[in-house]
Amino acid sequence: MSRELLYQYFSDDDFLRISDKIKQAELKTSGEIRVSVKENKPLLKSKKTIKDLAEEEFYNLGMDKTRDKTGILLYISLKEKAFQILADSGINQKVEPNTWDELKDQLQKNFSDGKFTDGIIETIGAMGKILSEHFPIKQDDTNELSNKVEF
Repeated sequence: MSRELLYQYFSDDDFLRISDKIKQAELKTSGEIRVSVKENKPLLKSKKTIKDLAEEEFYNLGMDKTRDKTGILLYISLKEKAFQILADSGINQKVEPNTWDELKDQLQKNFSDGKFTDGIIETIGAMGKILSEHFPIKQDDTNELSNKVEF
């Protein structure tokens, strides 16, 4: 599979930086952050919205299976120039939905300025800060989900 579009926006070093930022953010929270970057919508799913695709990815990655329902996904579709922040029920019970809208607005600005990696890293940092306020790290916390960027 060609990753031509992917590498127009990101390098392998960028993906390492993003993964490292996830690891760093999760040191202070029991929340689980994932980033998924897709080049475009699959042909069979062309009628689905970005939110629908993000929800599918959320379940495909097992993000609904965290102990305290504290998974959060940043889903990006490059060709559509669209993204979605999707949080699990444990997070949604404690964090106002407009909190994610503010992050989305800032990320959109970064993307518009061509700051793709920096925008994602900034968003992960903000997610980590919010999650650490509501879901501080627990003594018996384990890293339940991979920190690697999903393609």
